[in-house]
Amino acid sequence: MPAASSRAAVSTDAVAVPRTSDESADTRMSPGGPGYRRMSFALFLAGVATFALLYSTQALLPLVSADFGASASAASWTVSGATGALALCVLPLSALSERFGRRTLMTASLTVAVAVGLLVPFAPNLGVLIGLRVLQGAALAGLPASAMAYLAEEVRPKALVTAIGLFVAGNSIGGMSGRVIGGWIAQEWGWRAAVGTIGVIAVVCAAAFRTLLPAPRHFTPGSLRPRALARTVGSHLANPLLRRLYVIGALFMLVFGAVYTVIGYRLTAAPFSLPQGIVGSIFLVYLVGTVSSAAAGKLVARLGRRGTLYLAAGTTTAGLLLALVPHLPVILLGLVLITAGFFAGHATASSSVSHTATHGRAQASALYQSAYYIGSSVGSAVGAVAFHAGGWAGTVGLGVVAVLGVVGITLWGTYAARVQQRRTAVGAVAAH
Repeated sequence: MPAASSRAAVSTDAVAVPRTSDESADTRMSPGGPGYRRMSFALFLAGVATFALLYSTQALLPLVSADFGASASAASWTVSGATGALALCVLPLSALSERFGRRTLMTASLTVAVAVGLLVPFAPNLGVLIGLRVLQGAALAGLPASAMAYLAEEVRPKALVTAIGLFVAGNSIGGMSGRVIGGWIAQEWGWRAAVGTIGVIAVVCAAAFRTLLPAPRHFTPGSLRPRALARTVGSHLANPLLRRLYVIGALFMLVFGAVYTVIGYRLTAAPFSLPQGIVGSIFLVYLVGTVSSAAAGKLVARLGRRGTLYLAAGTTTAGLLLALVPHLPVILLGLVLITAGFFAGHATASSSVSHTATHGRAQASALYQSAYYIGSSVGSAVGAVAFHAGGWAGTVGLGVVAVLGVVGITLWGTYAARVQQRRTAVGAVAAH
């Protein structure tokens, strides 16, 4: 496919890099411009379907445990298996998106994922259920990094954080709606009916996504050469800023995965003994994540990237500490703060990856997504183990340690940036 002068330039490793010369001649999408609203809504729906499917069993784990006679640790693998498979497959599938296109791969990923989602309710035992969830997670791996790369190529840089924030907001809506709807349906008809309903909702979202998403105008097919891919991945991993962002994303998601995997067991047990429908409704606090992720762009503009990460980490820590108080309203407030902090931190880190990478954006985003979902998988599994070992306080303690890791890495980034500024200033003086 020949590239027109206004389209993406191709770097030495055949990865598309948008031109950013004259903004008035920039044909990429921006708020209020042609196609931007359709694109935003399409990717919002993709985010809804992705998170609704990926975490479809998380709020239902107590029922899954009861149905199969499994412990919380065993049942948690219906979540960890899906997120772990996504983490392993996101990089190779992002390479396919360089060759066959972002929209094509996102469509294929959603199609396979929703097809598997319609089979999940018929799993005869826990092993088959985990296997189907692993396959579903692997299929969904083609969507997150491709979506980030699509936005980086098709949206003007000044609108990128906001556009990615809207995609992340779709994730929060999907995670919330899947859990809330699933919780009430499961209370009346069981977890199988609940995950089946989520699968049908995802089918509708996937069809609307494919219909609405504008065809890419700034994508140039790249190469599937393994050496080129290895060079691109190696260059990203050699970038200290990208490495820090990857670890930050993983740590934030570890907290989130641990808390929301265990919270159902916490609230269905004494002294709360809440019914499944009420436990599912707890996930309405995801609406806070929708707001905080969409507002990440404004926070970064006012506080800077590191300032926003500090704020997100502080908010998450405050939520974790409040969640230790054995009173339901206080626990709910803690969940609100954890959710707000997580989504603000995730939107900031993921958009910073897209902004930092000057080439191989799909691979840069894929590495972030891989680290992010490794964090989710580890958080779900280790969070359940911590719950068995130390109760709810054990899970909260795990989360606090992870957030302290975010703060430490961000502080190191601040120090490294100041050292680099001093070196640049000294170099400039020496040159004169």
